[in-house]
Amino acid sequence: MTYTQQSNQAVKNKGVFNSLVYAISKTGILREDLDYHLIRTSMVIIFLFFGYQKWFAYEAQVLIPYISNGPLISWMYPVFGIRGASWFLGVSEWLFGLLIFWGFWNKQAGILGAAGSVITFFLTVTIIPFMPGGWAESAGGFPAMTGNIPFLMKDVVLLAVSIYLLKEDILRWIETRYYNG
Repeated sequence: MTYTQQSNQAVKNKGVFNSLVYAISKTGILREDLDYHLIRTSMVIIFLFFGYQKWFAYEAQVLIPYISNGPLISWMYPVFGIRGASWFLGVSEWLFGLLIFWGFWNKQAGILGAAGSVITFFLTVTIIPFMPGGWAESAGGFPAMTGNIPFLMKDVVLLAVSIYLLKEDILRWIETRYYNG
């Protein structure tokens, strides 16, 4: 008996909550790899749209406080300039999105895309402690977010998602390389 069959049997006819769980389990949400594919697809969409924005002057201007205060990315302005740094990020995001997309069929490409994604979101998360005015003094400072910090907090989740994809792609690559012939 599969895990899904066992779960369905365990919750059948055991109250309102269990009935709800049983009904949800029948929708296919427990299908193997659904979460993995949804997360991969979401990351491709995020990199597609975020990368697209980087080609426009308005986005280059929006990025100034983030890049200027990023301890690990502030080097981009002296090297590329304001528009060049934005284009560099756009190319990088599209590259990582493409590799993550290709990862549906090629786990090595998926590993490279997920690794790039981990690096991307690690670099943006490191901006958080250095962003001026990021904590509302009127509310006692940390953890009361203000200014640009709430926007950056999504990158904590995206970093975790990237690590998950990297782990899954490595495990799947090892499995196909060493255990399936």
